Amino acid sequence: MRYKWQVLRAGRLLLDGGGMFGLIPRVVWSRFAETDDKHRVTLSHNCVYLESDGKDPLLGRPRRILIETGTGDKLGEKMASIFGLDGRTVETALNEIDVAPETIDQVICSHLHFDHAGGLTRKVRDGEEPHWTANKPGSASGDEPRVRFTFPNAQFITQRREWVDARNNDSVMTRTYYRDHILPFEDESLTLPGGRPRMVLVDSPRPFPLNRKPSRSDTPKTTAEERMTEVLPGVQTFLVPGHTWGQQAVRFQDTDNNTVVFAADLIPTAWHAGAAYSLAYDVEAYTTMITKHWFLAEAAANDWLLILDHEPGTPCRRVRSDEHDWYQLVDA
Repeated sequence: MRYKWQVLRAGRLLLDGGGMFGLIPRVVWSRFAETDDKHRVTLSHNCVYLESDGKDPLLGRPRRILIETGTGDKLGEKMASIFGLDGRTVETALNEIDVAPETIDQVICSHLHFDHAGGLTRKVRDGEEPHWTANKPGSASGDEPRVRFTFPNAQFITQRREWVDARNNDSVMTRTYYRDHILPFEDESLTLPGGRPRMVLVDSPRPFPLNRKPSRSDTPKTTAEERMTEVLPGVQTFLVPGHTWGQQAVRFQDTDNNTVVFAADLIPTAWHAGAAYSLAYDVEAYTTMITKHWFLAEAAANDWLLILDHEPGTPCRRVRSDEHDWYQLVDA
């Protein structure tokens, strides 16, 4: 199955420049990345809307899929100010293309940090009843425990390893996995119509065995294709660890015969194509470097069209080999 698609700009995000570039010195990254008076780099929440070309045989109509949900609307005033949120959400972007959130069939998140999964749920609005209410502290807004599903009829898809880490709050950041982003999806009383589970957890094969530490130049013994899991007709996910252990990329074929891959926070912007350009928020910067090596090699060899999740400029890029035995991103 092939898909029509478009990138949805789901609002601005400002992150500390040092956090965005990890061990790369400021004297290097400041040559190409400008900062504001608080040393923050301007980024974008880039989500992707897919609609199947023709009727899905299981649904009798086109299938509608959303990749990523952005931060959403639940962060309190202080946190929203810290991250420079402008009030725009993935709902805003969907409304602009006349797609109602209620018509989304599946939502796929690369990982569950707040800037990718926060939009899975939203604030309760006037006249609404909550779908879920937190009974412990840890909500994104701090003082509002009530939320509703942003996409009430959609099944949510992520990797099992990511879900476990999110539930345990295993992250280098103290406030990135929020309870009200994720816990409503495991409430067995909140199933979809027909009793379908609201969440699907995926167990894609690992690039390297758990008991083996790859050397700097190692690549997996299997191809990315062999490690992919088909989660929907014509849509596959595969592990790209480093930023989190359970982070996944998403691949699909479009109606122009492109092989499109959502690169997640492995390569959040075009600035991050370099081997050592990892985020300070990565759980394992070394693993990010190893993953980036084989990922870019596969992207170049297979002519993948990449979508970069935080790129503020042109988010769609191709990968080409360069004269330094590495890779560069070019505008698609």
